[in-house]
Amino acid sequence: MKKLHAPFEMALKIAVVGATGAVGEVLFSILEKRNFPIQDLSAFSSPRSEGKKIKFQGRDVICKTLMSGCFKEIDLVFFDASDAVSKEWVPQATESECFVVDNSAAFRGESDIPLVVPEVNGDLIAQIVSRKGLGARQRIISGPNCTTAQLVVALKPIHDRYGLKRVVVSTYQSTSGAGKLAMEELKEQTSNVLKGARALPKVFSHQIAFNCIPQIGGFGDDGFTSEETKLVLETRKILGLPGLKMSATAVRVPTLSCHAESINIECEKSFNIEEIKDLLGSSPGLVIQDDPSKLIYPLGVVSKGDPVHGAAGQDSVYVGRVRKDLSVENGLHLWIVSDNLRKGAALNAVQIGELLIQSRAEFQSLR
Repeated sequence: MKKLHAPFEMALKIAVVGATGAVGEVLFSILEKRNFPIQDLSAFSSPRSEGKKIKFQGRDVICKTLMSGCFKEIDLVFFDASDAVSKEWVPQATESECFVVDNSAAFRGESDIPLVVPEVNGDLIAQIVSRKGLGARQRIISGPNCTTAQLVVALKPIHDRYGLKRVVVSTYQSTSGAGKLAMEELKEQTSNVLKGARALPKVFSHQIAFNCIPQIGGFGDDGFTSEETKLVLETRKILGLPGLKMSATAVRVPTLSCHAESINIECEKSFNIEEIKDLLGSSPGLVIQDDPSKLIYPLGVVSKGDPVHGAAGQDSVYVGRVRKDLSVENGLHLWIVSDNLRKGAALNAVQIGELLIQSRAEFQSLR
């Protein structure tokens, strides 16, 4: 796989849909920080944010609402909006011969739409842009659920060397995964509870302050939530393991940023723990934080002087608590933490955009 961050040979006309959302705001900052080659930048948002100014590279980008023909002459569109918005507007973008990187769940499960995490299956991008006469749907690339993205980055090297027999994962997901209003609800409820006032749930089904809610998404007939089902199906698709035995439990926790995951793995082959640590530490997108004797393990946020490097605001997936599961042959435990707004969404999308450019210098000739 090509490098994920390198000089570019062309500048593109870019659009961001969902520009004022939690992910959209982070995406703008990442585009700027990574010097993404932009000739022109358009921002689209809901009507209530129309006219809002977003600072980018020292200038104001004015938010507009989506309308027929708005994607004309645009090369690449990042969608960070709802499933409903993507279902309606992604086809219009691709019919205008744009490439689309979509972070919604609208197209993830469709067999002809690639679901990409660049460190894991980024080679799919080169296959896409090398085709001649691309159809509209062939211009759509989906990004996974935020919990899936960090999970597969950790699972990929283990699968390649030792094989995956079974994976059980429990997620501990911050309120930022539910958007800005959810984060504000946590802040407001926390303040109210500390003052002795009532914590009224609006975004969440129950009080989130000082609480954990074992439900993200609606429940299916099998008792699993939509978040848990997405995590399983997306992991299988990205890793190319449709028969992988896997189970998930997703929990919303009262934090503002970063998702954590407890992962239990049964490998096909035997392993040495130090070899696992070396493997993970040398794999793209991963950083090892694993020294229990010094209380070093992955965390979302840290205080001043803490020996741990917190994941909030960072691009990597942090992995620690690496140990054998003594109850099963070839069993392994991991604890991973990542900034869900970055690798879980915005950063992953930008990396896909970078690979689109790197995979074919004649990107614009595909239009």
